[in-house]
Amino acid sequence: MAAYDEQEYTQSFQLGIWRRLFPLLRPFRRHLILLLLFNLACAAVDVLLPLFQRYAIASFIEGDTLQGLLPYGLCYLAVILFQALAVLVFARKAMFIEMSLGRDLRRTLFHHLQTLSLSFYNVTPVGYLIARLMSDTNRISAMVSWNLSDLLWALFYVLGSFGAMLALNWRLAMVILLIVPAIALLTGYFQGRILHWNRRVRKLNSRITGAFNEGISGAKTTKTLSTEEQSTDQFRAITGQMHTAGVQAARLSAIYVPLVLFCSSLAVAIVVLRGGVMVTQQVLEIATLSAFATYAVGVFEPIQTIAANLSEFISLQASIERATGLLDQKPQVVDTPEVEAVYGDAFHPKRENWEALRGEIEFRDVSFRYPDGGEDVLSHFNLHIPAGTTVAIVGETGAGKSTLVNLACRFFEPTSGQILIDGRDYRERSQLWLHSNIGYVLQNPHLFSGTVRENIRYGRLEATDQEVEAAARAVSADTVVAKLEQGWDSDVGEGGDRLSTGEKQLISFARAVLADPRIFVLDEATASIDTQTEQLIQQAIDHLLQDRTSFLIAHRLSTIRKADLILVVRDGQIVERGTHLELLRRKGYYHDLYSKQFAQEHAAKVLG
Repeated sequence: MAAYDEQEYTQSFQLGIWRRLFPLLRPFRRHLILLLLFNLACAAVDVLLPLFQRYAIASFIEGDTLQGLLPYGLCYLAVILFQALAVLVFARKAMFIEMSLGRDLRRTLFHHLQTLSLSFYNVTPVGYLIARLMSDTNRISAMVSWNLSDLLWALFYVLGSFGAMLALNWRLAMVILLIVPAIALLTGYFQGRILHWNRRVRKLNSRITGAFNEGISGAKTTKTLSTEEQSTDQFRAITGQMHTAGVQAARLSAIYVPLVLFCSSLAVAIVVLRGGVMVTQQVLEIATLSAFATYAVGVFEPIQTIAANLSEFISLQASIERATGLLDQKPQVVDTPEVEAVYGDAFHPKRENWEALRGEIEFRDVSFRYPDGGEDVLSHFNLHIPAGTTVAIVGETGAGKSTLVNLACRFFEPTSGQILIDGRDYRERSQLWLHSNIGYVLQNPHLFSGTVRENIRYGRLEATDQEVEAAARAVSADTVVAKLEQGWDSDVGEGGDRLSTGEKQLISFARAVLADPRIFVLDEATASIDTQTEQLIQQAIDHLLQDRTSFLIAHRLSTIRKADLILVVRDGQIVERGTHLELLRRKGYYHDLYSKQFAQEHAAKVLG
């Protein structure tokens, strides 16, 4: 993903990329048509104004009379009021399209992200997704509405102005047309280079945002490692690169703008000179020359606008590709249409058809390899777990302890073989049916911004306050509430940062308990908490896991001695299985792990 994000998008305009937006623009086609019409009206008025100027000079100045001035003034006022109304309407339509298209893009992307499998989030940086959901969608909606308006106005105005000039005097019009290629060449040369440096500024700005995020979120680590100077030097280097790129873009603009102004002034000078000669020869009226001079002054800026917006629209293709690229991502775990017809999907569940889950799990000749892996993590693996069994999975860090659980929970699916839940292949039922029956407590729990009560209620949204508090008491999470000033209504902060790791763990445990799942997964849930809190949770675990199928991914082997089955994982393979006592008697790998850890814990107690 990161490599894709760093690509330079310098290709020419490609309609196929823009077609991806057409379905999202379809609901706004009426607004787009009105935007187009009123934009055309604004451009038409701008083209007509020099003709009003020509008429006024010919009729009132050269004619040396005020007769007809009132009707002329009223007509001119009506045209100006019409233009003001047109500007108001197209501005409202552009704003409506910007806000609505941005909203729909973000909703569509966020909805699609909810359908993707866990494997997608394992390899995709959060910052990348946030940038697609916010930066790219904002840029697309803004450019389709406002930049498109500027482009259309400029195009209509340029065509209308040249049409008017050709109708007034084609010889003078050809003088202007001879200058246009020079302006076009200058614009093409400089806009491409200015766009290159502006792209670099945007890319470096994204890196600076990431550095800000890391610097703030990792401030504690930075201070404990005393790496403030290194972090500051890295940040200074990035900001220095952005400064250089920004100065280079500004320098090119500083050269480009005067050159264009020079060409524009040259065109006006030639028109005035040539037109003056024609006036003295009485082949051109002064009023017509005045209109030509106005067109000559005004026509070159829209040409620049057209070139600049075309460059920006080509650049915008990168944002469209990145945003629509997310929509092209397919979930690796999907329910069949037949399953969805019976059980519904994640957004339209048919809970009335859901069977009760007992918790019997069977791995039948299961082989598995990760999508980006080359070798099987599991090969022809068989395991039967009766309902209500407590299975502990142990092994060193990185040994692959989570693979079995991820398969059992259907976060991944077997490469071959079957996994049966209550005697049926779990692919014959919906993911949501299974996931709604799983309580998952992670080593590093995540809390949402909000109150303690709200975070626990995520386990079952329709739960009453009494049920929320009962779930908290079951795991001693009420001890956390008792310490907080506002009790159950205390705000936990972003990600729960106002609470300690142990306190967050207790609340996340209460959340899982409230869901009343038939399958519990505790992923090293007591590894990051103090001994006293661990004892509180361990007491709750012994009670809560009764009659429930449970997986304990454990680092502290002392916490899983009562497990019905212990699976020992090494290098992605199950090397031993049995109860605690059986494995100790074998004096194998588990015995070595346990003895080593027991000795370390005993030494820590003696030294403490």
